[in-house]
Amino acid sequence: MNALGKIMSPSRVLVSGFAVLIMFGALLLTLPQATQDGLGLPFLNAVFTATSAVCVTGLVVVDTATTFTLFGQGVILLLIQVGGLGFMTFATLFAMILGKKITLKERLLLQEALNQVSVEGIVRLTKHVLQISFAIEAIGALILTLRWYPDFGWSKALYYGVFHSISAFNNAGFDLMGNYSSLTAYVGDPIVNITIMLLIICGGLGFIVMAELLAHRKKFRLHTKIVLQVSGVLILLGAVFIFIMEFTNPKTLGPLPLGTKVLAAFFQSVSPRTAGFNTINLAGMYDTTLLSMIVLMFIGASPGGTGGGIKTTTFISIILSVLSTYRSDPHVVLEGRTLPKDVIRKAWAVTTSAAFLIFLILSILSHTENSDLMTVLFEVTSAFGTVGLSLGITPTLSEVGKMAIILTMFIGRLGPLTLAFVLSQKRDKQAAHVKYPDERILIG
Repeated sequence: MNALGKIMSPSRVLVSGFAVLIMFGALLLTLPQATQDGLGLPFLNAVFTATSAVCVTGLVVVDTATTFTLFGQGVILLLIQVGGLGFMTFATLFAMILGKKITLKERLLLQEALNQVSVEGIVRLTKHVLQISFAIEAIGALILTLRWYPDFGWSKALYYGVFHSISAFNNAGFDLMGNYSSLTAYVGDPIVNITIMLLIICGGLGFIVMAELLAHRKKFRLHTKIVLQVSGVLILLGAVFIFIMEFTNPKTLGPLPLGTKVLAAFFQSVSPRTAGFNTINLAGMYDTTLLSMIVLMFIGASPGGTGGGIKTTTFISIILSVLSTYRSDPHVVLEGRTLPKDVIRKAWAVTTSAAFLIFLILSILSHTENSDLMTVLFEVTSAFGTVGLSLGITPTLSEVGKMAIILTMFIGRLGPLTLAFVLSQKRDKQAAHVKYPDERILIG
């Protein structure tokens, strides 16, 4: 890692690391031992599956339960865990186990990987990330194991509990229920629903927020307060909207009892926050509901967690920026604090880049796939937000479509700005500080 770090920037190391991890996972999935037919996955399907696992998305071109052996499913689970927490987090774990000192370069890589503003306390934060993650996953696995024991017996219940707990906490959405059914068999089960939802929420809040919550601080930082407020509002509004719109839909909530309708509405509001599980038939939803879920998928989770999307803090920064423009206020104020202009510029850059990427991939898939525009838009946004929800077109994607979705998942996991920094050429330092004369152009 040190030799690599000397010749590559932190952003390039992260991009390269994720790419190598994906290719390693893909090669393992092509082995005969990985699939039940003994043939291994075709290479493109293997790359798609490995990318979906490492980028904790959950879109699948083959059914996880019926296609893969225990070895293949284990590979996917390992990729989810490493991809969700970050390969640098695990590299640090092994270094600490071996008693190796964490160098400054490695601290800078951790800073980039965990989306922090400084390297101060970064190793301590990494320890907390690992401790919190493994503890939450263990609790989730225990609850799911106890719930599924009557259905599957101890050994299978334990395996299912561990797999789905890790998949949910890392916002991956891979499941072992078979035939692309996800958790539809448990639409009315409060234990499964609430456990999976809490795992998704915990993984999506971000490790900084989780650490502050567990520390029982009397006063939270601005970031933590905004993440909790925005996440809560989005989940509540999403659930209410889905409940109202789908209440009488015979293909979704219509036939369900009132209590199950509420549970299903909340689950489908939480899941687009980049998780990918579903308890009702998404393809049967009304277009208006699907559009609201697309918005939720685009916003995604919060920074520093296992989820994707433009992030909740980016979303609220954009909203406040627009409102300040309407009020002719030169400052963007949040909770009595002024947000720096570079934060607002970054928020607009992330959002614009994400929208352009989705438009570009949508344009490609609208020509290569035999599906309507709403279905394709849902798929592309799901890939960018590393959500994993689908209206059923993933297994039928063309080769071009698969490659386009692979690219979208990869960019969505790393973030469009990270990839842009990697691809951009270094500017001359003196030229970067040149200030040219001002001149106005007409806007609006």
